[in-house]
Amino acid sequence: MVTENNTSSKSYFWNDQKTRAILYQVITAAFVAFLGYYLISNVQSNMAKQSIASGFGFIEKEAAFEIGESLIEYSAADTYGKALLVGVLNTLKISLIGMVLTTILGTIVGVCILSSNWLIAKLGTIYVEIFQNIPVLLQLFFCYALFYETFPSPRQALNPITGVYVTNRGIDFAVPAAHPAWMYIGWVFVAACIIVYLVNRWAVKRQEQTGQQFPILWVGIGILIGFPLITWFLNGAPVQMDIPELKGFNFQGGKNISPEFSALLIGLVLYTASFIAQIVRAGIQSISRGQTEAAMTIGLKPTMVLKLVIFPQALRVIVPPLTSQLLNLTKNSSLAVAIGYPDFVQVAGTTINQTGQAVEGVAMMMLVYLTFSLLTSAFMNWYNKKIAIVER
Repeated sequence: MVTENNTSSKSYFWNDQKTRAILYQVITAAFVAFLGYYLISNVQSNMAKQSIASGFGFIEKEAAFEIGESLIEYSAADTYGKALLVGVLNTLKISLIGMVLTTILGTIVGVCILSSNWLIAKLGTIYVEIFQNIPVLLQLFFCYALFYETFPSPRQALNPITGVYVTNRGIDFAVPAAHPAWMYIGWVFVAACIIVYLVNRWAVKRQEQTGQQFPILWVGIGILIGFPLITWFLNGAPVQMDIPELKGFNFQGGKNISPEFSALLIGLVLYTASFIAQIVRAGIQSISRGQTEAAMTIGLKPTMVLKLVIFPQALRVIVPPLTSQLLNLTKNSSLAVAIGYPDFVQVAGTTINQTGQAVEGVAMMMLVYLTFSLLTSAFMNWYNKKIAIVER
C-alpha cells in the first residue's frame, strides 16, 4: 500500500504540467546564461590577446574629429561622449521631423487615392507604386545627387526669395537676430499649444453634450498667432534679421540646411509615406459605406464626414501598422552614413575606427535605436488605447 502511494506520487510529479513548464524554463535560462558567459569570456579573451582595452573609459577622452552638423556646440577638442551625444541628437532630429512629415504626407496621399476625382486618384496610386518599389537607399542617393547636379555653387546661388539662397551646399536663409524676446515667444507658443489642446477637448465634450460646434480651427489659429504676437510687441517688437552673406566660397550667417540632411529627410519621408498611404487607404475602406451615407443624409459636408465619422473609427485600424512604419523610418535613418549625414551610426563608426572599441560602439548603437523604438512604441500604444472603443 505504501509502495503504491510512493509510485503514484513520483509519477504525479513528472506528469504535472506546471512542474514541467518550470523545469523547461529553468533549463532554458541556464542554457542562455551559459551561452552568454561563453560568448563574453571568448570576446574578452580575444581582445586581451590583441591588446585591445575593454570598457567605456574612452568616452572621457578627446575625440579629435569634427562633426559637420550639431544641435549643440561641439569642437574636436571635446570628448567622445559629447560627440556621441551630437550623433544621438542628430538622429533624434531627423526621426522626429520625419515622423511628422511622413504621417501628414501619407495621410494626404491615402485620402487622394480614394478621391472621386480620377486624376487625383491616379496620381496618388502612381506615387505609391513608384516610391514603394524603389529601395530606400537608392532614393537617398538620388536625392543627394540632385543637390549637386541641379543646384549651382554658392557664387551662382539661386535667390528665389529675399534672404533665401539655394546652392549645392544646402539652403541658407535669414533668421531673427539674437534677442531675449525670441526665447519668451518660444515658451509662449508652447503654452498656446497646450491651451489650444485643452480648448479642443472642451469643444469636443460640449459638442457631444449639446450638439453645438465650436469654431476651434479659427480660435486655435488666433491663440497660436495672437499670444506670440502680443509677446513680441511687449518685448520691443525686434525686427533685426541675421541674413546670410557670401564670404569667400560659402555663405556665412543666417541658418543653413545641409544637402545631406535635406536628402535624407526627403528620401525617408517619400519612401515611408508611400506605405502609410496604403495603411490610411485600408483604414478608411474598413469603414462601411453606410456610415458615410448616413452622415451625408444629415447634412454633414465631406470634410466633416472625414473628420467626425470616418477618421475616428479608421484610426483604430490605422494606428498599429502606422507604428511599424514610424519605427522603420527611425531605423532606416541609420542609412544616413551612406550620404554623409552625421547621425549616431556615423559618429559611433568614427569613434570605433579611432579607439578600436568595436564591441562597445556597436552595443551603444543597438541601445540607442532600441531606446528610440521602445519610446515610439510606448507613445503609439498609449494613443491606440486612448482611441480604443470602450465597451459597456
